[in-house]
Amino acid sequence: MVVRKNFTFSDMDLWLNQRQVTEIECLVPDLTGVARGKILPRTKFTNERGMRMPEAVLGMTVTGNYPANDVAYFRAISQTDRDMVLRPDPSTITVVPWALDPTAQVIHDCYFSDGSLVDFAPRSVLRRVLKLYADKGWSPSVGPELEFYLTARNNDPDLPLRSPIGRSGRAETSRQIYSIDAVNEFDPLFEDIYDFCDRMQLDVDTLIHEIGAGQFGIDLLSCEPLTMADNVFFFKRTLREAALKHNMYATFMAKPLADEPGSAMHLHQGVTDSRTGLNLFSTPEGAPSPAFYHYIGGLQRYMPAAMALAAPYVNSYRRIVRHTTAPINVQWGLDNRTVGFRVPESTPQERKVENRVIGADANPYLAFAVTLACGYLGMIEEAEPSPMTVGSAHALDFELPRGLPQALHLLRAEDKLRAVLGERFVDVYAAIKDQEHLEFMTVISPWEREHLLLHV
Repeated sequence: MVVRKNFTFSDMDLWLNQRQVTEIECLVPDLTGVARGKILPRTKFTNERGMRMPEAVLGMTVTGNYPANDVAYFRAISQTDRDMVLRPDPSTITVVPWALDPTAQVIHDCYFSDGSLVDFAPRSVLRRVLKLYADKGWSPSVGPELEFYLTARNNDPDLPLRSPIGRSGRAETSRQIYSIDAVNEFDPLFEDIYDFCDRMQLDVDTLIHEIGAGQFGIDLLSCEPLTMADNVFFFKRTLREAALKHNMYATFMAKPLADEPGSAMHLHQGVTDSRTGLNLFSTPEGAPSPAFYHYIGGLQRYMPAAMALAAPYVNSYRRIVRHTTAPINVQWGLDNRTVGFRVPESTPQERKVENRVIGADANPYLAFAVTLACGYLGMIEEAEPSPMTVGSAHALDFELPRGLPQALHLLRAEDKLRAVLGERFVDVYAAIKDQEHLEFMTVISPWEREHLLLHV
């Protein structure tokens, strides 16, 4: 999205009037990344801008339920179901290109009645981490590579997903990585996606066919992390809407198909000096700097405890398996896609670290916040990384959690990460994820019925 620096409420009103907008979608990203909020007629979107929404809307599971008896959760979320105040961020105003009438969408921040930000709202968590960087005179940037699957419409969740029918009238049955023809099978859909993104001023870049049948990837050009998180939030919504228009589903599930690779959100991260604009990861002579190594050291030290945010669902851990494109450890290497943290070949000024652990299903605000938090802790603690991995890391030991309960245990136990992200946020988030796991454990899978029903 075009960054509208110093875009005021008056500017936003002028923008709306110029486009003759009649309806406004007032959006709040919740902890699962779902767009919550209200839809208003343009005439009701006034200067008062004091919309309210229950605080507990931010404290729901992906199924819409709430933790019942978590003490820490109810220390943060009021049991009286009190309101929070929503205020639009004018810099996020954009059109809704799939709407029939002139419609705008704008992301809102959440405030308590005393005027302070709701500290467990996803945008607030990312702002908290970015302030730590700003206080040090550092400016981080991020650039995600976002993977997703297109599938045929699936009206029965008990049935496995299938690849959609392309222009040829056939579905993909084989893996077509980097195939131009396989991308062109869905050219009408991708034309709409690029058109929608252009109208929204979303700055998307390369589109490729990934490894899986019906799996694609798109790059978003690097920028400031809060703007990028908004972009990913908008892009996910846009892609799903475009796919529905073409009678397909687009999914960012980490592992939607049993026999195909999972989907990741590979995140390129860099840090510059706010005053000079120089890359902190390079010395004046162009060599990797101490800050570069410390950042990697922080990712290695804290990313296992951050996995509950980078892999937020029970399904997420189906992606983290050996001998696939997903890493199972926290090793690092130069232009090495088998490790958790890859350093792409680049010029000194463009030196970055790519976090390959994060799943496509992650909430972008929280994923960006937690990976930047790991790097920040590494730099201030001067954490030393392990030796660089030169060969394949696929055969090395698992160093990441194997499931959501283990990941939540590590998150709750990591005091330094909790302090950077916010104690109340971690309490609320962990309680929600505990509840989701409890709900998942009440479901009996087809595998259990097939292999246990008559054999145990």
